[in-house]
Amino acid sequence: MASDKGEEGRFSELLGRHRGIIFKVANTYCRNRADREELAQEIATQLWRAFPSFDSERAFPTWMYRIALNVAISFVRSRARERHTVALDESHDRADASGDEMESDERVALLYRFIDELDPLNRALLLLYMDDRSYREIANILGITETNVATKISRLKQRISKQSSTL
Repeated sequence: MASDKGEEGRFSELLGRHRGIIFKVANTYCRNRADREELAQEIATQLWRAFPSFDSERAFPTWMYRIALNVAISFVRSRARERHTVALDESHDRADASGDEMESDERVALLYRFIDELDPLNRALLLLYMDDRSYREIANILGITETNVATKISRLKQRISKQSSTL
């Protein structure tokens, strides 16, 4: 029983240190608060289930991202089958916002719309890139080559640039 408590404590410590990854993934894949909370809980559950297979020679955040993204992709696919529509923006009171805040809010909303339109792999790729992960780490997490990562990121940047210039 002592080793179970040790593993549980080790898991809790690592999860606590890197819990932001769960929230980043949940926020990237879900706009609705209830869905984000459900996805975050499912990610944590799957991390716990997979923890016995974690190789401590590897970086925990890389392992964590891989599990979290796989859970998120499965979650989104299951929701798509249900044809559950989610509002992009839950904020309702924009009348008091200044012009700069509204412009910033609009740009954020556009970025979210762009992300929402991406397939799950490109969504994960963009999330990891925006989290300043190296191409090597992104490749390890997603199971693709570094060259493929570089090519896909370049294409995403071009799409974002093209989309923002048409507005």
